[in-house]
Amino acid sequence: MTVERSFKGWAKPGPVPPGASEPIDVPPDETLDAISGHFRIFQLRKGHRFSTDDLLTAWYGSSWAPAAGRVLDLGSGIGSVGMMAAWRLVGAHVVTIEAQEESVRLARKSAAYNGLDNRYEIRCGDLRDPGVLRADERFDLVLGSPPYFPVGTGIEGEHPQKAACRFELRGDIGDYAAAAASHLRPGGLFAVVYPDAQRSRLESAARNAALSLVRFRPVVFREGEPPLVSLFGLMRAEDLPARMRNQGWGESPLVIRTTDGGVHPEYAAVKLAIGFPP
Repeated sequence: MTVERSFKGWAKPGPVPPGASEPIDVPPDETLDAISGHFRIFQLRKGHRFSTDDLLTAWYGSSWAPAAGRVLDLGSGIGSVGMMAAWRLVGAHVVTIEAQEESVRLARKSAAYNGLDNRYEIRCGDLRDPGVLRADERFDLVLGSPPYFPVGTGIEGEHPQKAACRFELRGDIGDYAAAAASHLRPGGLFAVVYPDAQRSRLESAARNAALSLVRFRPVVFREGEPPLVSLFGLMRAEDLPARMRNQGWGESPLVIRTTDGGVHPEYAAVKLAIGFPP
């Protein structure tokens, strides 16, 4: 089988995974899609599918923790954030936590396709369950793309896989922050995406978990519009000098689309860095 090494004039970087060299049988209700370089991901046609938020979380975390040797992805869904981080951090061991069995099934298929089995551990469980991670497990980088909306604040009657990714059916930002704080190594980073309008909820969750905001970057989905989400980098407050606690540095907004709807040049560069077609 010939491996396609380019896509619409873009040269795919990185190693060719084992799945790319063999014929793959994709069920009618699933798709197999590009995610990073030659890496691909299995998704349900009508279920939850990876998003710009996922790509940005993986990029932001791996950019500011480039030497991470152990990575934890909380509420990992179909594995998009963890797999993009694994593609960038080639020497890292990644552990993911996901409660939905269907998402875990898809993530395991993708990990096998991408040849990640020896350094990518997918655990099926609720991140709030103390048994899903050993008390002594520590990570250099913790990633999170939590649900944004409290139960009852919107219509939840859609595909169950989608609903759990949008609504706080199994924990909120406070649960993510508590889990991250409990399992960060000294000097480790918790990178998370969250609605810009709900920043006060994130800050409250950080304080309760003894985390301190180090940096944040608003994300503007169309040039000229207000940011809808922001990327946040947090650390354990005890690991920082007193003068840096709760003194997060606000970076300039990252723009996704130009006013005419085209891909913004900086976002195109971000996509290249994550090994995704610009």
